[in-house]
Amino acid sequence: MSLRNPLGDALVTEPQAMRALAHPLRLAALSYLQRHGPATATQLAPHVGASPSVTSWHLRHLARFGLVVDADPSEVPGDRRQRWWKAPARGFRVELGDNEEAAVAGRVLNDHLIDTARRQIDAWTAETEPRLDHAWRRLAGVSNTNMRLTAGELETVEDAIDDLLGRFVTRAEPDVPADARRVRVLRYFLPSEGPEADQ
Repeated sequence: MSLRNPLGDALVTEPQAMRALAHPLRLAALSYLQRHGPATATQLAPHVGASPSVTSWHLRHLARFGLVVDADPSEVPGDRRQRWWKAPARGFRVELGDNEEAAVAGRVLNDHLIDTARRQIDAWTAETEPRLDHAWRRLAGVSNTNMRLTAGELETVEDAIDDLLGRFVTRAEPDVPADARRVRVLRYFLPSEGPEADQ
């Protein structure tokens, strides 16, 4: 695993791969596989809102970019005559190149990811947060921190957060405490347009 990527995320750099991910069904399928492990197109279909054949087509499209892969037979239960898919990494991160094609594709994917995050937050606020006990409710929610950083300092902050989270994201299943809960961490870094915009 790269030290630059302590979370073990797949690195998405190709504009074509970014455009492939910027589709609600494909992103839902990848998210399901990352969270629940290997599945067939038939199993995924009800979770992504499409027929098994349409789901299969989208999975094959993601596979062209290595975003999903065939699961090893030892990883799947039951009927192995079906095609089982898995996510090769726990998450993904997008790294934009310095050309216009990558910038446009990255912007489309970013817009879609932000919209998906809004829906996840709305669903969590309406369905999960009211049922949390005090200890979890106290720790959950949003923080808003404003600071002045250089690009290099922001990269240092991002790396430090990755290093901290990486200890928990990549730990072996037997090391996860029995009372652990799944926690989604959403991070947004929103730099201003330039120093003059801060005055």
